[in-house]
Amino acid sequence: MKIVDANIVLRYLLNDAEDLSEKAIELLENNEVFVPNEVIAEIVYVLEKVYKVDNGEICSSLTELFGYKNIQVSDGEVVNEALKVYSERKLDFVDTILCAYHKIRKHEIYSFDKKLNNLLKK
Repeated sequence: MKIVDANIVLRYLLNDAEDLSEKAIELLENNEVFVPNEVIAEIVYVLEKVYKVDNGEICSSLTELFGYKNIQVSDGEVVNEALKVYSERKLDFVDTILCAYHKIRKHEIYSFDKKLNNLLKK
């Protein structure tokens, strides 16, 4: 299994550097790869903050990518729920992962973040 970093996925999604994008396409489409949650959080952060991509577009692009049979994430159900919440709410992606762990895996989440705590009560 190969692990990819955020730069590989970003070049794949953005297709903004021809030689690097081609290598990213080859790697992501022709290999079994794993994308850790930490890398997903970095991808979301860069797309949102640097490239100013809309949350809904980030959600749909990553949901589609993580639907590829050769791409694995640590917990697909949690990641998909986090992306869904991220597209619907103004929360940091890491907070949406925490919400997803609470909703899907029934974990208790402790935070001083009022927005997060309000969402967890629902």
